[in-house]
Amino acid sequence: MSHRVVVTGMGVVSPIGSTLDSFWKAAVEGKSGITPITRFDCSQMATRIAGEVKDFDPHTYIDHKESRRMDRFTQFAVASAKMAVEDAGLDLDREDLTRIGVIFGTGVGGIETFEEQFQVLQAKGPSRISPFFIPMMIANMGAGQISIVLGLKGPNLTVVNACASATNAIGEAFRAVQRGEMAVAITGGSEASLTPLAIAGFCSMRAMSVRNNEPERASRPFDRERDGFVLSEGAGALVLESWEHAQQRNAKVYAEVIGYGCTADAFHISAPQPQGEGAIQAMKLALTDAGVAAEEVGYINAHGTSTDLNDKIETLAIKQVFGDHARRLQVSSTKSVTGHLLGAAGAIEAIATCLALKREVIPPTINYEYPDPECDLDYVPNQARQAKITVALSNSFGFGGHNAVLAFRRL
Repeated sequence: MSHRVVVTGMGVVSPIGSTLDSFWKAAVEGKSGITPITRFDCSQMATRIAGEVKDFDPHTYIDHKESRRMDRFTQFAVASAKMAVEDAGLDLDREDLTRIGVIFGTGVGGIETFEEQFQVLQAKGPSRISPFFIPMMIANMGAGQISIVLGLKGPNLTVVNACASATNAIGEAFRAVQRGEMAVAITGGSEASLTPLAIAGFCSMRAMSVRNNEPERASRPFDRERDGFVLSEGAGALVLESWEHAQQRNAKVYAEVIGYGCTADAFHISAPQPQGEGAIQAMKLALTDAGVAAEEVGYINAHGTSTDLNDKIETLAIKQVFGDHARRLQVSSTKSVTGHLLGAAGAIEAIATCLALKREVIPPTINYEYPDPECDLDYVPNQARQAKITVALSNSFGFGGHNAVLAFRRL
C-alpha cells in the first residue's frame, strides 16, 4: 500500500532567524543574513563574509552537559528537530516510537570539532584529545542525537550528498513513509562549517563571493554581477507523516509531498554538466512521480547559488523541462537572503516552498539588479509576491553531480 505523505511540522535555525516565523518574515521582506565573519579571524582570507547564526542558544533545547558533547551542527540538528516536533503538535508520549524514524542530511558533519581537536593534537599531543572527539565529529551524529534526545526508535539514516544532502534526506524520508516503513519521519539537514579550514578551502576553489564590503549584497542569484556563493550555517527539520496518521490526530498540514527525483551528472567533481542533463532528468522524475503536468507547477525554489555556472545551467534546465511554460513560472532563490547552507540548504528551502504554498506568498530573489541574457526567467526580483500556487518544486544540486528535486502540493 502506498501512503500519501504530508508535512505537519517544521523547525529552522538560520542566519535570518531561528524560529519559523522570524525566518519566514525575513525571507519575505528580503532581509539578508549575510554579515562579516565574527567567529574567527579571517583577515587573511579572500572571503570574509558569511551567513552566521547569531540568535541561537543551544541550552534552550539541549541540556547544558549534553550540548557540550555535541558539535555545533548536531546542536542545530537537535534544536530544529525539537522545534519541528513541537510545531507538529506531536505528543511523543502517545506515539509508537518504533514507528518514528529519522533521516537527516549534512554535507560535512562535525568539521569544527575536527579542527579544534587537530589544534589540540598539534599543541599538546595525543593524550589530550577529547574522548568525545569521534562521536562529536562523525556525520551521522545529527540523526543519531535526534533519535537519542527524542527517543525515536525507527530507522535512522544520514545522507551525505554535498548541497543536495537535505533534499535527498527529505526524499528518502518521503519514500519510507510512503511505503509504510514509518508512520512519521523527522527529516531535513544541518550544517555548521563556518570554520577557518572550510572557508580557506572554498576560497582556494574561488567558489565564493568576495564582495566583502557589501555583505548584504553579496549573494545575488541569477544577477549578471554575481561572483560566487556565500557560505552559511544552520538547519531545517520537517515532520513528514502519512495522511492517515495526520488525520487520526487532527494535525495541521502545511503541504503534501507528492514527488521526488534524483540523478547523478556523472561528469565532474564540482561543475554541473554543461547541458544540465542531470538537473533536467531529476525535475522530470519528480514531476512524473507526482503525477502532475509541467503546466501545473507555479513556483520553483531554485538551487540558485549565485555562481556563474550553476545559475546559468539551472535556468537552461528549467527551460528544457518546462518549455513555453518556463516563461510563466515564478522562480526564486532564498539563498539570496540566507546564503548557502550546504547540506542544510535543501531543508530550509523545502520549508520556504511549503510556506509559499500555505501562505500564498513567494519570497523574492534579492540583489537582482542587472539582467543576465543567459538567466532570463521570472526570478521574483527583490519583492515578495502574492500568488496562489498549487504545485511547487524545490531544487538542489551538489558537488559530485548529485541532483535532487522535491514536489509539493497545497492542500
